[in-house]
This record gives sequence, structure tokens and C-alpha cells, in this order.
Amino acid sequence: MEQEDATVTEAQADARSIGEKAGRGFGWSLLGNLVMKAGSFVMGLILARLLSPADFGVYAVALAATSFVMVVKDLGIMAATIQWRGSLEEMSPTATLLNLISATALYGAFWVAAPFYASYAGSPEATPVVRLLTAVILVEAVTAIRSAALLRRFQQAQNSMAILAGFAVNAAVAIMLAVEGAGPYSFAWGQVAQAVVTGVIVLRVARMPFRIGFDRAIAGRLLRFGIPSAAGIGLEAVLLNVGYIIVGDIMGAQPLGYYLLAFNVSSWVPGLIGTAIRTVSIAGFSRLAEQEPDTLSRGVQKSVPLLYSGVLPLAIVMGLLAHPLVAFLYGAKWDQAAGVLRFLAVVMVVRMLTSFALDILNGQGATTLTVWINVGYGLALVPAVIVGTHMEGIRGAAAGQAAASLFVALPLAVLGLRAAGVRVAPIAPALLRPSLGGLVSGAAVLGLLFVLGDAPPWVTLCLGAAVGLVVYVLIVVPVDRLRALPQVVLRPRPTS
Repeated sequence: MEQEDATVTEAQADARSIGEKAGRGFGWSLLGNLVMKAGSFVMGLILARLLSPADFGVYAVALAATSFVMVVKDLGIMAATIQWRGSLEEMSPTATLLNLISATALYGAFWVAAPFYASYAGSPEATPVVRLLTAVILVEAVTAIRSAALLRRFQQAQNSMAILAGFAVNAAVAIMLAVEGAGPYSFAWGQVAQAVVTGVIVLRVARMPFRIGFDRAIAGRLLRFGIPSAAGIGLEAVLLNVGYIIVGDIMGAQPLGYYLLAFNVSSWVPGLIGTAIRTVSIAGFSRLAEQEPDTLSRGVQKSVPLLYSGVLPLAIVMGLLAHPLVAFLYGAKWDQAAGVLRFLAVVMVVRMLTSFALDILNGQGATTLTVWINVGYGLALVPAVIVGTHMEGIRGAAAGQAAASLFVALPLAVLGLRAAGVRVAPIAPALLRPSLGGLVSGAAVLGLLFVLGDAPPWVTLCLGAAVGLVVYVLIVVPVDRLRALPQVVLRPRPTS
């Protein structure tokens, strides 16, 4: 009995240690993302005034292709590296070789297919932009294993610094080229410059010798995990960007530009919080899966309500205040994007939850389940977006995406977790309070919009956001924690 108690105590200590490392890694990732997203936001405002909606539409076509190739370029080798049980030094030469082969072959295929893809997306002029932007995978092929090693070791600080340095170069190049009239090439050259700078820094800070080799047994282990993982994440990227392709094919470049702007705004939160979570979640859940059988379930039961509670109020404010938000930030010429944003705010919440579920499954090694979840979602999403676009244009496309996400993707993610042995039933009661808070705060924002009428966009935006968030916090955060907040803030700090 004493031995069993000691084993349980040791397992709990290991789980706490993993949680602490993951927490620090998440903190660094979140800080890095916050700085980068603030910079991206400012850059987006500048480029929206320098470029036309058609330029954004061409870039959207190239971005959809790049988003896909970025996640399948390495056959899931990077994810397999993060989840690897064993010595990184032994497996890295084989992993690097597989990475280089797969990325080079994929880029060659996209170079040839770019004209057909761009024509199908309704923007034949996007062909050279697609070829340029997808070239970033060649840089990523050199650095991917080193980036994975940083994430595996929870060294998100070094990884974030490399990304931020690359983004600074991206912003400078993109804005300079936009001023010079480079149009959608401004985005593409900025992204390529970012990949090169970030890659050079990662190679330096990872402190792993760059060696190429081949071990058949290691390659087999990497590919058995990696290929289903890459297929699942690749499908996720395709489904995330399928709206671009359908809207561009049916409606052309200018409506696609409005759709892209709305999608970019709805991606602020997933890009900030979701990306930070993803940098630690696969490694963290992989380590938890190695502990006692119920340890992973307990970690999921604690994490999901926190994620839902944090994302929901932001989606409500974003959706209900879409028109003043777009008008204030981007100007009246972009108002058509606001109707799209209302529906994509729903997609944002579901996207955060389903991506989190897929990370849990990847961390547990259940990569095949991620493929089937995305296949099922895709079978519902594509016809929903096509029908919606024909019926209501870009708003209909967004409505179709929201419906497929909420009623198909989310239930499939829950079923996938249950099939993998994660107990999800205890999560439901913890979601009731934030859901109630969301309903009440949404009603408060709608009431305020009625009272304000035709007030200036910045007034409506500031007051609406303040009212919505305050009402939500008062309902969702327990009273004892609210009462203790002044004491925590005003508590004297010990002097050294």
C-alpha cells in the first residue's frame, strides 16, 4: 500500500512538473504572440489602406495554398519529433532527411499545379504569388526539427524570439513593397523574408548539429505517427481555408477580399491564444498520456472549461459589434466584411475547441482519429459553404461554415475524445455558467446598441465591449474571487 501511495505521489509530482513547464512555455508563447499579433494588427491596418480588396483576394488564394503545404510539408515529422519517446540526437538525421525530401517534392508539385489551382479559385493572376509564397516550405524543411526540439523542451522563449525577429523583417518588407506598388507580392515577399530570418535564428539557438542520415527503424516510427498526423492537420488546414476557394470560384477576387478581411479578424484570438496553446499542447498532453490512465482525462477536464470561458466573451463582442469594429479599424469601404464576421465569430469558438481536441488526440498518439474527424467535417462543410454562397453570397458562405462547425465538427471532436478514452462527461456542467454569462452579456450589448443608435463607431465599439465584458465577468467569475481581487492587487510586495 505504501509503495502504491508513493507511486501515485510520484505520478502527481510528474504531472505537476509537466504542467509547470507547459505553463511557462504557454506564457512565453502567449507573450510572443501578443507582441506579434499587435504588430500584425498595425501592419494589417496600414496594408488595408495601401492595397485594394482585389489585392487581398489574390493573397487569400496564395495563403490558402500555403496554409495547406505548411502542415503537410514534412509528413508530420515535426509533430512526431515533439511526441518522440527517445533520444533526439539519434533520430534527428533521419527526420531531417525525410523533411527535406517531402518538402522539396511538395513544392515541385505545387509549382506545376499553381496555374490550375489559381484558375479554379477564380484568380489566375495569383499563380506567381502562389509559387513565391509556398517557397517558405523549403526554408521550413531545414529548420523544422530544430523548432520541434525547442517546443519539445518547452523552450518557447527562444522560439518566440526567433519568430518575432522574423516578423519585424516581414512587416518592413511588406509595407515598403506596398508603398512601391507591389500589390499582393508585398505579402508574399514579406513572408519569405520572415521565414529566412526566423530559420537562421532557430538553427543557432536550438544547438543541434545539422546532420543528415537514414535509419530504417527510426524512419518507420516517425512515419507511422507522422503520416496520419499530417493527414489530419492537413485536412484541418484545407477545411479552415476552403471558404476562400469556394468564394473566389463563385464570386471573384473582390468579394473574396472582404471575406479574407473578416476571416483575419476572426482569427485574432485563435492566432493569439490558440497558437500559443498549440506550441505546448501536443508536448504537454503527450507527457500526461505517459502517466496514470486517468491523468490525461483530468487535465482535459480542467483545460476545456478555461479555454471556453476565455474565448466565448470575445466572440460575442466581436460578432455583435462587427459593424462598428470594421468601420472603426478599416473604414467604410470594408463594411461588407462585417456581415461575414458575425458568423465567423461562431466559427472562432468552435475552431478553438476542435483544434484543442485534435491536439489532445495527437498528443495521445491517436492520429488516425484526427483524420476521420476532419473527413466527416469536410463532408458537411463543403456543400454547406457552396449552398450558402449561392444563396447569400459571402454572408451565406460564412453562415454555412458556422453551421457545419457547430453541428458537425464539434460533436465529432467530442466523439473522438471519447473513443480515445478521455472522459468528457464531467466537462459539460462546467460549461453552463460561462454559457449563461454569454447569453446575458450578449443581451446587454444588443440593448446598448438599440440605445446608442447611430453613434460614432468608436463610441459604440468601446461602450459595447466594456458592457459586454463586465457583465460576463460579473456572472462567470465567482464572487469570492472578485472580492479577493483588490487584496491581490494591493498586497504589498516583499522587498529584496
